[in-house]
Amino acid sequence: MNRSTNPFGSQQSVIWNQDRQLLQIADAAFADAASRSGPHLVCRPGCTQCCHGAFAINALDAQRLRQGIAELSSAAPEKAAMIRARADLYWNEFGPSFPGDTTTGILGETEEAQEAFEEFANEAACPALNPESGLCELYEYRPMTCRVFGPPVRSQAEPGESEQPEEGLAICELCFTTANSEEIIAAEMQVPHAEEAALLNQLGQPGETIIAWCLKSSD
Repeated sequence: MNRSTNPFGSQQSVIWNQDRQLLQIADAAFADAASRSGPHLVCRPGCTQCCHGAFAINALDAQRLRQGIAELSSAAPEKAAMIRARADLYWNEFGPSFPGDTTTGILGETEEAQEAFEEFANEAACPALNPESGLCELYEYRPMTCRVFGPPVRSQAEPGESEQPEEGLAICELCFTTANSEEIIAAEMQVPHAEEAALLNQLGQPGETIIAWCLKSSD
């Protein structure tokens, strides 16, 4: 990622450098998993199923997105304006039902809020998605969830729930449709969860938000 400034502030340059290293680790892990997936990983430019539906992003993801839209505003202001316009439309439609603080954009942590988020904007396109090209216009700044989506990724089963058939591995429903269990397990992506958690702890910014909140026009 070629980013000229530090979105985390001058006092947190160490976190900034570690964040870049984190993304390098994640991208290398994806490339490795992709090489082991063979033809079963069908992710490609223009496939946008994973670009629809809201999901939570953490403070690191949010800062990267803000940096991305800020840099795009300088380099390609018309493109950045279109992204913000899509984010504004998204928020105007779904903001009233946002299960969290509409002032800060932070998602609620109560059981009721979490249940509401499961039904929130499930079919809405991400504002960073170009509806004509089917490409992400902030690809280099995309959240970790976007970076690891596709290959088999190990998920944590909730207490009292059974794990998924292939040893608790979550997979894009469009991928590995003809793979057997052994092929799925062999292609598992090693996500740097521990490294990400350590950075979030250093950042000291609790609370999750959504992509649209980060990209909409400032009030």
